[in-house]
Amino acid sequence: MKSIDTFSTDIINGYECRAGRVLPFGATIVEDAVNFSVYSKEATSCTLVLFHHSQKKPFVEIPFPEEYRMGNVFTMMVFGLDIETTEYGYRFDGEYDPPRGLYYDKKKVLLDPYAKSVTGRSVWGKKTSGNNDFCHRGQIIREDFDWEKDTPLKKQSKDLIIYEAHVRSLTMNKNSGVKYRGTYRGIIEKIPYLKKLGINCVELMPIFEFDEFENSRKVGGKTLYNYWGYSTVCFFAPKAGYAASAPYGLEADELKNMIKKLHQNGIEVILDVVFNHTAEGNEKGPYISYRGIDNRTYYIMTPDGWYYNFSGCGNTMNCNNSVVRNMILDCLRYWVSSYHVDGFRFDLASILTRDENGAPMLTPPLLENLARDPVLGTTKLIAEAWDAGGLYQVGNFPSWNRWAEWNGKYRDCIRRFVKGEGEAAPELFCRISGSDDMYGHRSSSVSINFVTCHDGFTLNDLVSYNEKHNEANGENNNDGCNDNNSWNCGAEGETKDQEINRLRQRQMKNFMTILLTSKGIPMFLSGDEMGNTQYGNNNAYCQDSEISWIDWSQLDKNNSYFEYVKALIALRNEHPVIRNDSFNVGENSTGYPEMSFHGLKPWELDRNSPTLTFAYMYVEPSDKYGTKENTFIYVAVNAHWEEHYFELPVIPDGYKWNVYCRADVDDRSYLDGRLYVDDRSDVDGKSGSVDQALNGINLGSRSSAVILGRKA
Repeated sequence: MKSIDTFSTDIINGYECRAGRVLPFGATIVEDAVNFSVYSKEATSCTLVLFHHSQKKPFVEIPFPEEYRMGNVFTMMVFGLDIETTEYGYRFDGEYDPPRGLYYDKKKVLLDPYAKSVTGRSVWGKKTSGNNDFCHRGQIIREDFDWEKDTPLKKQSKDLIIYEAHVRSLTMNKNSGVKYRGTYRGIIEKIPYLKKLGINCVELMPIFEFDEFENSRKVGGKTLYNYWGYSTVCFFAPKAGYAASAPYGLEADELKNMIKKLHQNGIEVILDVVFNHTAEGNEKGPYISYRGIDNRTYYIMTPDGWYYNFSGCGNTMNCNNSVVRNMILDCLRYWVSSYHVDGFRFDLASILTRDENGAPMLTPPLLENLARDPVLGTTKLIAEAWDAGGLYQVGNFPSWNRWAEWNGKYRDCIRRFVKGEGEAAPELFCRISGSDDMYGHRSSSVSINFVTCHDGFTLNDLVSYNEKHNEANGENNNDGCNDNNSWNCGAEGETKDQEINRLRQRQMKNFMTILLTSKGIPMFLSGDEMGNTQYGNNNAYCQDSEISWIDWSQLDKNNSYFEYVKALIALRNEHPVIRNDSFNVGENSTGYPEMSFHGLKPWELDRNSPTLTFAYMYVEPSDKYGTKENTFIYVAVNAHWEEHYFELPVIPDGYKWNVYCRADVDDRSYLDGRLYVDDRSDVDGKSGSVDQALNGINLGSRSSAVILGRKA
């Protein structure tokens, strides 16, 4: 027995140790020691395994004395460690009885579930030496990053324009123009572009540590990876392979610097998180962490020891077990407090509503805990309100007035309408007005409106392909969704037919016009603003290639379309009436309803009947929104294959209608990032013409337009 300061210590295998602090879990620097704390209910013993960096064999193994176990927690302080060169893991001993869900194997070195940094994949696509014996190991990090008074931005949800992006795909292409391609630092280099576009929120696909070599294989001479990362190895550690500085152990600081820089430019960061399953898979999967630590606590098991698979990925986390629930809370609190993350989007969130037998609960404790948690009090919570087990909760996700939802019904409806299904119009009116049929008791900011996301076609491919083309994935084109509601406009894939290409541009503009002028929070996939393609692949989960990487040359090729999207974003940012998330709006001080729907003639529309032509108008009173003047915003939509004349509503004397943007006209001028089409007279009735007084607009086939009424 020795003493360090006032603490009595034991000597175990040459290292001074003492009973540790139970909380927090994980490896924490305390005084002159590292405190290790790990939970296991059913293990009979635990051994701390310490490695020098990158070494195959440990330099010491320290068993936890029984007196160091507090309840079901093994906890120990170890003195004299060089944290800069130390990696760690655990061995757990216990019963091996798979039919009862017990998988203890003391030969396995397991990753700490609370590790803040994970070694082994510090360079993307590079395997470690001795990979046959590969195991993920924890690293100890210092929480000493200088945030320079930064905090989460706390923007109002209704004001967000969400840009969904994959860290690597965003800048990996050689034509991205960045120095540190495919990294957190690469995103920093794209901040000026995001600001130019008008984006104020980036939603990043999974950045928690995952193994890109999971299920890796060769197809056609190319390596396919676990590219998207929806298979988490460790929930507390950032993906090291996304950091240019990871070989130096600085991935945490690089990610924090990226978030700080985004915040300094008014851009929030939402993380896509995957708590529904882990990378350990089913009964045949690898030992990484939870399986060998406390399998029956962390996973939902059948009575005969099999894994329930509501995720479609082999296992399902037991999210409403109190231990797992606390782990998820600890995790999200950590990302908010240590990384200043602004919000989270929960993949297959309906799984989080299932109990230990897999049955949905009306009031899931995890969701309520997240909604009411004090640390997460201003953090945005977004649910993908369905799972792979058939549970679909869009419009009914348990919320406690805190949870927003990816509105899959908006996506499906707008796709059907724009390709020419007039039967979708009555529902679309509801979706454009904020989906009040689902969220009328709350607000439209609950609805995350989107046409495309990572999962499915890009916007360009949605108007260029009737069928998916996933052959490069090596699954005989059997993977990916078959029900895309897409239309190729007359030719499958790329074509030299300029008429078809013009039609595709109009269709993309139509989607963006409706999306960015709908009530609710708009979200679109990175690259959609420039017509990026994945060549018909609607499930590029394994493609670390030009299929997934954004082709920045499209920005020049489709610059007119990019400017159109930028103008729509500017319109939304400039006019709070579009962003107003209240459903309790009627006539305002202008004498007009704040939002109204119209047919080809003003005020004449049967909202219950199919149609391919309609319009909607916002009226923004300056006294309510603090804008310079009252503004009328009229959006005309023609999904018909013929042109139609829209008669504009009468607005007060002294006001004049001016076309802001229209999808069927290519000649345009740009001013300060805002798009205008000059008023002009055209008595021939040609597509794109407007009459001299601008009392109406003759809108070309499959087109849309935004027209503003302001004081002359």
